[in-house]
Amino acid sequence: MAYGAQRSPLLPPHPDLSLARDCELCLGWGTVVTRDGEHELCHECQPDPADGRDATG
Repeated sequence: MAYGAQRSPLLPPHPDLSLARDCELCLGWGTVVTRDGEHELCHECQPDPADGRDATG
């Protein structure tokens, strides 16, 4: 019996915990879980690298 390739687990993003410390959305974790069950950086406290701005700007 042949088995298909296992999907490799994606590593969760690495948040800056110093920025996340007082965030009420992610509760200090720096990441949030989407409806699909995936982790993504908190859009309230973490900078978006594609945007080129910091989280406060």
